This record gives sequence, C-alpha cells and structure tokens, in this order.
Amino acid sequence: MPERSPDRQRLIVVFGGRSAEHEVSCTSARHVLAAVDSDRYDVTAVGIRRDGTWVHALAAEAMLAGGPGPLPDRLDADGPDFELLPVLAADHALAPVGAPPPVVFPVLHGPYGEDGTIQGLLEMADVPYVGTGVLGSALAMDKIKSKEIFDAHGIDQAAWRALHADERTSDTAAELVAALGLPLFVKPANMGSSVGVSRAVDVEAVAAALDLAATYDEWIVIEEAVVGREIECAVLGNREPVASLPGEIRPGAEFYDYADKYDDGAELMIPAPLDHHVVTDLQDLAVRAYAALRCEGLARVDFFFDEAAGRLLVNEINTMPGFTPISMYPKMWAASGVSYPELIDRLVALALERHHRRSAHRRTDH
Repeated sequence: MPERSPDRQRLIVVFGGRSAEHEVSCTSARHVLAAVDSDRYDVTAVGIRRDGTWVHALAAEAMLAGGPGPLPDRLDADGPDFELLPVLAADHALAPVGAPPPVVFPVLHGPYGEDGTIQGLLEMADVPYVGTGVLGSALAMDKIKSKEIFDAHGIDQAAWRALHADERTSDTAAELVAALGLPLFVKPANMGSSVGVSRAVDVEAVAAALDLAATYDEWIVIEEAVVGREIECAVLGNREPVASLPGEIRPGAEFYDYADKYDDGAELMIPAPLDHHVVTDLQDLAVRAYAALRCEGLARVDFFFDEAAGRLLVNEINTMPGFTPISMYPKMWAASGVSYPELIDRLVALALERHHRRSAHRRTDH
C-alpha cells in the first residue's frame, strides 16, 4: 500500500466474497467508493474472488482516483494477490505518530462476510471495522437463531418452524402445511438478498422449496405468509443506536425477491406513508430488535405491518445491507437528513469508537 498520510484516515474496503451475493457486494462497493471523500480517506480496495482468493483491486483504486464518474456499475474482484493481515501489521508499524488506526469496511453480503467469519478475523488482528461484531453478525445471519432470540425478547414475528436438511422425510411438507397453513415461505437459514427463497402454495411446492433451500444451507426456516405491508427501517449506532424514517416496499413480483431487489422491479416509497404513531412504534421496535441481537454500527430491520390488526412483525435483520443505487438503507438515511458521504463518515467513526471502547475491557492477566 502507498505511504500513509497523517491527515487522512486509512479505509480498506473489502468486497466480493465467496457467497451467492458476490455480485451484489461488488455493486455495493462501487457506490461506497464513489461516496468516500478522498480528501479525508486513503482508500485501499480489496477484492475476494469467488474461490476465496484475496486480491488488491488496483483497477478500482485507479478509477477512484479519477473521481466517481469513471467507476463502472460494478467493481471486479480482480488484481494481484493480497494478504490483509501482513499488510495491516506493516501499515501499523509505519503509521505516522498520532495517525488513527486503519478501518476495514467489509462490504460483504451473505456467508463468509456477514456471518461473523471476517469479523472474527479482524478481531484477531485487533483492527477496527465497520458493522456488527462476531456474535451479532452470526446471530442476524442465522434466521433460526435470530428468531429464537426475538421470541425470548417478546418481539412479535410470523409463525415459523425450522429443520435440518437431514430431517426431511416424505411427510415433512404436509406436516409443515398442517402446522402453518398455505402459502408458506421457505428459506435457507443463512443467506440474504432472497437467494434460495420460495413462496410455496401447495404441498408439492413446499417439498420442492425445501430441496432448493437445502442447496444453499443445511438449516432451513419455514414461515407462514403474512398479509401486510413490507416496511424497512435503517438503524445506526453502537451503544445508543438511532432509527431512520422507514421506507415501504411494494413488490413487483409475488414477493420481494432477488430480481425486485436488484433489477429495480419494486416500488420504493421513502418515507413510508404511515401514521406518526406507527412510525415511532416501528422505530422503537427496530432499535429493540437491533439491541437484542447485539448489533452495532449499522443494520436494516425488515417488518411486516398488518394494518388491519395494527400489528408490527419483525421479519429479519440485515447487518450489512446493500449500498446499491436502489438499496433502501442509504436512501432511508438520506430521507432522514444524512447524506451518503456523511453516512460513510459516521460508520467509520462508530468503528473507531467501538474499537477504543472494547480495548478497555481486554485484560489478559489474572
């Protein structure tokens, strides 16, 4: 990496990854890099190929130096091989006196990026990073465990069941229909962006959906279908998180699937047309759910609003939401008065604050 400037914060943006959300990550990273203030940050772009190889994305850095205009729609996780930990160690040793430590921004979605794995690597390296820590990342990624915690905290959600792929029998689909009714949503427990998610309307479709989900994860979650509006809320902060104005999604398909999320098929309404008391209740519930899973930095909390019954149901939490042009997280903060560049600044500041705070609680002697 180039010599560090004492006046600029080193920011290492990691993108790509081994999950099925590789391309989404490459798109998100492009827009994060475009929003970064180059007068405030020394940016290093690090890609992870689908095979897990880490690379120095020199082409992305070169395009960034020319301003946001030359950047493509999506970055390529390509370049010479790169070893993060030795580079971080060297960077620390050569840093000017008084320079803040480098901050890693893992713009990674899904397994091996949003599930606590890279967070654990960065904790071992004692490096500040953007987003939720190991435990919160793992809990939020695993829909089964997050649902168990929501139940324990009295947070309302749709009726659900879970099973391991090995537990499927010829009767499983019929048993699930008897317990939860139709239609059903069947999901891999550890995946995002609606990858591997099916809406099943009969027993045969449930069986096929279970087979599909099992190709993405060995654990599967099954949920009753909820008739309600799909509302999302962005949360930002560490020990004192705050919630944005909510947004509403009106899917262009039967449900808010991968194509709707990334091919601009859904109608997005920001802020969501909701009564003031519903907004405040939703914001309070978003912060409760965020705290229950030990989230920090940022997360997007997804809800169903059963308007007829006046019920807000938490669907799930995404600890590294998309940063694409049509992603809800940055749009909701923009509607709440926080610009994209300011959002990046706040996330970096939160990463540094948490790292400093946690360093006071790491005594190793006894």
